[in-house]
Amino acid sequence: MNKKGCRTHDSPSFVYPRQENMQQPNTMNYNVDKNGYYGRFGGAYIPEILHANVENLKREYLRIIDDPAFQKEFRDLLADYVGRPSPLTFAPRMSKRYGTKIYLKREDLNHTGAHKINNTIGQILLARRMGKTRIIAETGAGQHGVATATVCALTGMRCIVYMGATDVERQHLNVQKMQMLGAEVRPVRSGNMTLKDATNEAIRDWCCHPADTHYIIGSTVGPHPYPDMVARFQSVISEEIKKQLQAKEGRDWPDYLIACVGGGSNAAGTFYHYLNDTRVKLIAAEAAGLGIDTGHSAATIHLGREGIIHGARTLVMQTPDGQITEPYSISAGLDYPGIGPVHANLAETRRAEIRAVTDDEALKAAFELTALEGIIPALESAHALAVFGQKKFKPEDVVVLTVSGRGDKDMETYVKHFNRADHE
Repeated sequence: MNKKGCRTHDSPSFVYPRQENMQQPNTMNYNVDKNGYYGRFGGAYIPEILHANVENLKREYLRIIDDPAFQKEFRDLLADYVGRPSPLTFAPRMSKRYGTKIYLKREDLNHTGAHKINNTIGQILLARRMGKTRIIAETGAGQHGVATATVCALTGMRCIVYMGATDVERQHLNVQKMQMLGAEVRPVRSGNMTLKDATNEAIRDWCCHPADTHYIIGSTVGPHPYPDMVARFQSVISEEIKKQLQAKEGRDWPDYLIACVGGGSNAAGTFYHYLNDTRVKLIAAEAAGLGIDTGHSAATIHLGREGIIHGARTLVMQTPDGQITEPYSISAGLDYPGIGPVHANLAETRRAEIRAVTDDEALKAAFELTALEGIIPALESAHALAVFGQKKFKPEDVVVLTVSGRGDKDMETYVKHFNRADHE
């Protein structure tokens, strides 16, 4: 039992099991294929009513986003509105503590406080070029919802955000931000009232309004082309890492990249330009909750089996008869019972090392970064930071970790934990 009275695994640190028949990393191309698959994961499994919408998006998205006029508008907004490039910050005290060279990719310093804005700007420009007038989105921690509401305010689009009632309560500051930005926030009271359920309701809405509505999915999940499209918009992260490392280290590649994964958008952006560079080791940290064997976990890659969720074939937390199980994490942005197909493939092929991080490990890592570097991370990012407590790195290693968001939205959780620690 832990101090909260909850059962935990004897050893809270887990690594995704490796099977002998998995393909070796250097034999693979890890980008999406022409049919929307990463290995055997991906595809588009959608209701008939959405078929025309998704097919049109598949036909048009590459043509539109590769257009020089689109790229100029996208890049100008990233620079002048978001504030990119985000810094690559050397963390001297963390580096000393863990005996390696640690850099932090500071997505927490973006406008709206997280990496999510990279994708929402890209998708709102795409939607406008496709003649859409109404935007819907799902959100868990609220960062994607805020980013979507922000770009809708910027472009004058109607915005509806679906959010689980549980998350509305624990992330009420972000709800207030969305409302101030002009979005309609619709609480979802079905299921566990978290991210999965918000996504279900957003898809139902899309089915009812297919002609005028664009669904801005916030992560590398959903039917093709969404996982690829979101990864492309987020790839600005790894594009900048290459340039920034060249300036700081005299080489454009690190030894390790670390990012948290829920659906996997910040990890996809962090890994994107290094997927096929096997000099670079990839580490993804997922939420183990109270422990992967406790029944209170969101460690999808560790616990999931192949299935279909929200339009894609991927790893899914499910019962033996295929019913999706409810995930749990202290982090509202990581409690999703699926995973982006790109990450399912990276795990299965052993291209990425998957670490499961408990609530307590994440909280400890958040307080550590705050104390050592003066940076308060989002709880999602804290899961990535906890990898340093699980894995030993060499003194000569260059390790880049993406701080996907800032901790403003999680202050109530942090304060409760801090006050509890003071009285124990």
